[in-house]
Amino acid sequence: MSKALISLGAVFFAIGLMLIAVPVALAQTPTPAISPQTQTCLGCHSLYTPGIVADWQKSRHAQKTPGDALKVSAHERRISSETVPDNLKTYAVGCYECHSLNASAHKDNFAHGGSQINVVVSPNDCKVCHATEVAQYLPSKKANAHGNLEKNAVYSTLVDTVLGGKQIKDGKLLNVQASDPARMDTCYACHGTVVTVNGMKKVATKMGEQEFPDLTNWPNQGVGRINPDGSMGACTACHPRHSFSIEIARKPYTCGQCHLEPDVPAWDVYKESKHGNIILSRSDAMTWDAVPWTVGKDIQAPTCATCHSSLLTNPQGQVIAERTHDFGSRLWVRIFGLVYSAPQPKSGDTSIIKNKDGLPLPTAFTGELASDYLIDQKEQTARQSVMMGVCTACHSTDWTNKHFAKMDASVAEADKMVAAATGLMSQVWASKLAANANPFDEAIEQKWIKQWLFSANALRYASAMPGAPDYAAFHYGWWDLNNNLQEMQDWIDLKGKK
Repeated sequence: MSKALISLGAVFFAIGLMLIAVPVALAQTPTPAISPQTQTCLGCHSLYTPGIVADWQKSRHAQKTPGDALKVSAHERRISSETVPDNLKTYAVGCYECHSLNASAHKDNFAHGGSQINVVVSPNDCKVCHATEVAQYLPSKKANAHGNLEKNAVYSTLVDTVLGGKQIKDGKLLNVQASDPARMDTCYACHGTVVTVNGMKKVATKMGEQEFPDLTNWPNQGVGRINPDGSMGACTACHPRHSFSIEIARKPYTCGQCHLEPDVPAWDVYKESKHGNIILSRSDAMTWDAVPWTVGKDIQAPTCATCHSSLLTNPQGQVIAERTHDFGSRLWVRIFGLVYSAPQPKSGDTSIIKNKDGLPLPTAFTGELASDYLIDQKEQTARQSVMMGVCTACHSTDWTNKHFAKMDASVAEADKMVAAATGLMSQVWASKLAANANPFDEAIEQKWIKQWLFSANALRYASAMPGAPDYAAFHYGWWDLNNNLQEMQDWIDLKGKK
């Protein structure tokens, strides 16, 4: 046998030993201890809800204890609380560790499997380990999303009118408020419901009849959900159960669950944009779970999270933008027009805003700002500077400046087109061609709503995200803005002749 063949055989033999050694090494990798209570949970749920158990087993919660997570350097850390209760430090974060916290505050707490368990895990529970994230989230528009609909007479009337039922009575078409279960499939699916507890109920399960808390307006993952412990929000809106994955939260599909056409077409515009094209074409080339997120190394184009929330660094480790869970804190202008664009609100609770006419809107119908409730020019400039810093991590300063100048011009033009429609609507109300007791229930009024809620928003979002011209031009955008105005004028002319 030749020396070459002997050498080749030795190589294959060595490779074979390596392949055998790899799984042995993996098997010896230490795994966190699982608490006795969570082991009890897994004993049943592995059989009856194996999907959620599998999600949890792949999660970071299952693979690292809070005690170990606290040892990581500041910028690499996924846990923000400086201290964690001793009884949680040494176990993996399992079923019991999340579903047993703050039991005295939870009206949904009940005896189950030998432990006292909460059905709903709330931000107040998550903050035991993630205090900074929850503190940032609670003042945000997202956390206040339910109240921003329910406590605002203008928005709640719009929801009840446009998204309610209809019936014929005495020969007339009348609005009927949708039932509570049906309302959960309207704006409240994203904004959140009020989850209450009405005692206990018996449910037929795979394990036989079981007794559980009777929850109303549940299930719901809305960002402003009011939980049975009184807290606001649902971390699972972005970090879905039971993997709570940072990768999923960072991918644009997650934001696309709610931010989509016709009223908030961010996801649709993003898919059409140059950034969206790169991410969706080369998603497998990105490192989605790195902390911090290094521009150029981990990600080569931005997602929603890149611009609005993630901790970003350059390859030298310098911070470009700090992590935030207030997703509006880098925004200076609110392009989601209600009725016009406006500076961002000072408070996430936008129901407190009052314009000069006493309405809970950031502008009057004339466009005049409710300035007392909106951030000032200094704050706008500071926030825009942070966002421009994100852009210039990839783009030149001149490219970035011109993009923002273009966006400013498009936002201003969209507002002018809304002002024209609002002017026509004001004529209609003044001439008694439509009643304004409910400004949303007649055909001409719904054309006006379309002008600012769909068409103008599409133009603004298209301008904000580079390379989405169809949404600015013919898919809503300019086409609809002009078409709405013409149809409104034609309606007025026809009604006037009658």
